[in-house]
Amino acid sequence: MTCAVAVFTTTPLCSALIPHSYSGRRPTLQLSSRSSSALSIHCSTSSSEATPEKVVTVDGSPLTGGAYDFKQATTSLTNEPISSSKTVTLIRHGLSTWNAESRIQGSSDLSVLTETGEKQAERCKKAMEDIHFDQCFSSPISRAKQTAEIMWQGREEPLIFLDSLKELCLYHLEGMTNADAKKIYAEDYTAWREDPANFFINDRYPLRDLWVDARNAWKEILLTPGKSFLVVTHKSILRALTCTALGLGTERFRALDINNGGICKFSFNVRGEAMLQGLNLTAHMYSDHVYPPN
Repeated sequence: MTCAVAVFTTTPLCSALIPHSYSGRRPTLQLSSRSSSALSIHCSTSSSEATPEKVVTVDGSPLTGGAYDFKQATTSLTNEPISSSKTVTLIRHGLSTWNAESRIQGSSDLSVLTETGEKQAERCKKAMEDIHFDQCFSSPISRAKQTAEIMWQGREEPLIFLDSLKELCLYHLEGMTNADAKKIYAEDYTAWREDPANFFINDRYPLRDLWVDARNAWKEILLTPGKSFLVVTHKSILRALTCTALGLGTERFRALDINNGGICKFSFNVRGEAMLQGLNLTAHMYSDHVYPPN
């Protein structure tokens, strides 16, 4: 079977070649020059399959962009259809007292926002003042809860606190300065820093637990009615949320970083499949940048 012929007109400058149509399995390309200014591509395949079925949303409209037009292009976080395509904006809490003191926070609730952290939360609020959110989800731990309360102030919908958005537990390392932990619990501290995926403490693998929490959080968020959500939480769980959305395992935990007040953004199609649109956006931390509506 031979697919349609795509003809491209060249210009003096290099241009991307984008065929008008494509069907079937991986083709073999036969290039022939029709003239000095035209190029044709003949696509041959042994398949008799028709053009892949176009995926549409529950209301009949096509999904955003071509990246979602093929099945199994990515992994569903819900394993079931969701009510509509969705946008999820995730934010790390503002600077906390233990951040400022270089202490290991983990799941401890003894650290609160500093004055700088409160100002960072205000900056986040102002930067997204033009964005409509149907709901805000937050970790119930104080530093995230305070950030969410500042950002959500003036909105009618109540905050939703999810235990699955809590930071991971680091047991006896929590509350210690990094310098003291490195001296007193050298083996544990080094394992946590250098091999977090295999870090074992108190008969647990904290990152494995965190990945479970991240998947649970995604499912609860995505199955909630609405199209645009705000999520306020902590760095480690944000790393886990990002990695699980992208299909990455615990070994990629330290492959990305998210600053205090940093923003990550995902869009989801109706199959619950994620597309990363922004990672650790921080323009609003250093200027009066305002993000456009979704």
